[in-house]
Amino acid sequence: MISELNEREQTILGKLSENGAVSVALLAQELGVSEVTIRGDLKELEDKGWLFRTRGGAAPAIHRDIMERQRERLEQKNAIARAAAALVRDGDVIMIEAGTTTALIARYLMGKRDIHIVTNSTLVFSNARMNPGLQITMTGGEFRRATESLVGPIARETISHLNVRLAFVGTDGFTLDRGITTHLMEGAEIVKAMKAHAEIGRVSSRERVSQYVQFIELVVAFSIFFFR
Repeated sequence: MISELNEREQTILGKLSENGAVSVALLAQELGVSEVTIRGDLKELEDKGWLFRTRGGAAPAIHRDIMERQRERLEQKNAIARAAAALVRDGDVIMIEAGTTTALIARYLMGKRDIHIVTNSTLVFSNARMNPGLQITMTGGEFRRATESLVGPIARETISHLNVRLAFVGTDGFTLDRGITTHLMEGAEIVKAMKAHAEIGRVSSRERVSQYVQFIELVVAFSIFFFR
């Protein structure tokens, strides 16, 4: 999680996101530290899964768009994820759809027991895999680097065979007249599938615009939980 990194590590990731690659020599010069220190920072960030070290520098381990979104509105995203995780009960089976906010929910499930997560998100898997109280089922499907998600017929088929109490999904926009909207059709299909197999749906929205593909009408059974 970005908020767990120190200031210099966050600065390095910011430059990596902006430029697509960084060099040890340039980072040392700009940050006023030795190249040995920078190499140590890059090693730490590589161990945390943020980047790959290259000869004389580093390249991002995840898509630049994801890196940029993970750095946006950190306080609000963590507040949403923390509140969402509080809804999960011991023994629950839940679905978590791909997204930089929804991915944080897994971080806040620490201390809960016998939770089964069904997800199409590699970010959720990364945040959940070290927690012994969580069982994880990945949907399978076609990998989309720009969203760190699994989509397509295989993902939808996996979801269709499972029923859960809660589904946590993200959206690009929401209005009362059009409902929940997104600009990614493949993601919309995953959300529709999760909605059909969840008793309760919770949605986090990061925008108020609606110039996207409509994918779920607003109905009582699939309520809007968080909206900014």
